[in-house]
This record gives sequence, structure tokens and C-alpha cells, in this order.
Amino acid sequence: MNWDETGPDTEEPLGERLGERLDERLVDADADADGEDTAVEAALRPKDLDEFVGQEKVREQLDLVLKAARARGATADHVLLSGPPGLGKTTLSMIIATEMGAPIRITSGPAIQHAGDLAAILSSLQEGEVLFLDEIHRMSRPAEEMLYMAMEDFRVDVIVGKGPGATAIPLELPPFTLVGATTRAGLLPPPLRDRFGFTGHMEFYAPTELERVIHRSARLLDVAIDTEGAAEIAGRSRGTPRIANRLLRRVRDYAQVKADGRIDRTVASVALGVYEVDARGLDRLDRAVLGALLKLFGGGPVGLSTLAVAVGEERETVEEVAEPFLVREGLLARTPRGRVATPAAWAHLGLVPPQQDGKGQQGLFRA
Repeated sequence: MNWDETGPDTEEPLGERLGERLDERLVDADADADGEDTAVEAALRPKDLDEFVGQEKVREQLDLVLKAARARGATADHVLLSGPPGLGKTTLSMIIATEMGAPIRITSGPAIQHAGDLAAILSSLQEGEVLFLDEIHRMSRPAEEMLYMAMEDFRVDVIVGKGPGATAIPLELPPFTLVGATTRAGLLPPPLRDRFGFTGHMEFYAPTELERVIHRSARLLDVAIDTEGAAEIAGRSRGTPRIANRLLRRVRDYAQVKADGRIDRTVASVALGVYEVDARGLDRLDRAVLGALLKLFGGGPVGLSTLAVAVGEERETVEEVAEPFLVREGLLARTPRGRVATPAAWAHLGLVPPQQDGKGQQGLFRA
């Protein structure tokens, strides 16, 4: 059995089981799998740059690029948007199409496994159309190489036949704008990255920006929420608008059933407690990882596999789902010797660190 692809008790692919667990997490920044939630999320998207909250620098730069293109009567330059999931890359791609008065075609890197797949999409584009390519770093290499010429010369060579008798037929493309989105910009090869006329990196949102997002979404959802209630939700949203909107919808459900439908700080706090999202945005999995690290291993260092076994999860789940946020929050550190907890982790869980002996992990963080 290949342990990278299947679990010890089932033949079901690990990726599918991991996906199921992620779907259950309110604080997962990836897109919702539930059709109704996806529809609501789409309805909450800003329609133009003036409505878009946050990402001030990217928004200002992109506004200049689009206004200049409209003034010239030309197609906008290709745009690359990078950053963690849930920060607005898809929303910005739709705004680009709206601002340019052009239709948008949406696809993703994993869906393009052959050069022919990409050729079929490119050949059907209209002049000025926006092609949004999500997770562009996961596109196959043959399709990626075809994209070079399409982006630069608006032309692709379609190969007909095989072997010595193969013939390359040039296919002219109408001018279009490619908007590529990636959560891992470092995986893009330089020749592809250099062909984008504008590159914007999306940053995590400040709590005050998330409060604005929540107030706007509450108006669209016809939910009564005060300033303190919005601040409570924003503080638990991990700097991500998608999570903020998801938490708002769950708090709305609680307020409608348990309260008078109005969200204040108390209602938001109690509701998110029901959904096991604490004051710093940690959920059950995050606290399980920290709890095992502190209570079972004295704060570390401990190996990833051992830590995963202790919490009853796959190592990929711990490494790719829980650890990034814990590291960003300064609660956990990755070291050559293994995972170690920081003093902030002990404080957050209300635990007392073990006695210092000069050799333990606490010495790593001593001033």
C-alpha cells in the first residue's frame, strides 16, 4: 500500500478524505463545497473596485492599469494575483472583466492537463475577453509552454499528427487578458511569471478591514449587527474575508434561533463558541495540535509524524492545514529538531510551561 495515497484503514485516496475534513472546518480559507454557501458567497462579492475592501496598494495599481487600457482602447495587460486562499483573487478577476466591459471565462490549472485542452479554450475566446486561470501553478507543462506564445504573440501552434508526419498549424488568437491566480507563486516558472504585465500580491486583512467586509455583507444579508459584534467576528476570521463571511452566516443562524436576530458581541462570542472557534480564530484541530504538543510532549521539539499520530490526523493534515496558521500566529515554530511551542502557545491554552533546565525547548525563546 502506498501510504502517500491511501490511509491505513481504507483504500479511499487521502486527498479525498482530507478534502472531506476541510469541508467541515468553518475556518478553512478554501472555497465552500456546499452549493448554497457557494451561491451566497458569490452574491456577496464586490462588483467593482470602489466596493472592494482592503488590498489598498493592489487596488490602486490595478485601477491605473485598467483605466490606462480603457483610455487607449486596448486590452488590459495580463494580470497575476498571488496570495493565500480567500483574500479576493477570484473577485478581482471578475472586477477586471466588469471594469473592462468584457466577458469572463473561468477555469483552473488542474483542469488543463493537455495542450489540447488549453488550445480549445483559447481558440473560443472573444476579442478582449478575460480568461481567469485559478491555481495556474498546477497546469501541465505542455499546456504551460503553449501559454507562453499565446500570452506574448496571441498565437498558438496546434500539432496535427504524430512522428515525422506531424504538422504545426498556426492559430491566430484575438487579443485577450489572462488573469492568473496562485497560492504558490514560487512554483511558477520564470518564463511564465515574466509574461504578466502586472503582478499583485494579496496580503491578509487587518481586523478593521474585516469589520468593513462584515458590515457590508450583513447589509446584503439583511442582518442586524453592531460594531462590537462585527469586531468579535473579525477578530476570529484569520485575516481572511471568506472566513469572515462564513462565520457571519453561522452567527446569523445562531442569532435567529437563540437570540432576537440581532448580533452583538455577546451573541457573536457565544455562537462562535458553539462552533468551536476561539478568540484567536483557532478551531478544534488547531487546539488539538497545540494541546498535544504542550501536554504530551512538554512543548517539543517533536517530529511531525509523532505529533500527527498524537492528534489522530494524517501528517499532511497537520502540516498543510493546521500548522500554517499556528506558525503565522506565533504559537508554533518549525525547527530542524521538530515542532516546538512558543510561550504564546502556553499562554493561549492557559498552561504553565515546565521548569527550565537549560536544555528544554523553552530556552529557544528566552530573551
